[in-house]
Amino acid sequence: MALGEEAWRASGMAAPTDVTELQARITHLEQHAVDLARSLDERQAELDAARATNRDLTRALNERG
Repeated sequence: MALGEEAWRASGMAAPTDVTELQARITHLEQHAVDLARSLDERQAELDAARATNRDLTRALNERG
């Protein structure tokens, strides 16, 4: 079994053995995903506000004309 695992690693197709590095990378990517989600939520709120303003202005123009 050990010989097979060694051959697998030597082939370059095995996963990296540095688990700590991978966990740090996962943590970094998870935080990045949270940051992106927060940014998306903020932009969506801004877009919703702009759309509401646009509707109000369009309604006001239609009522006036």
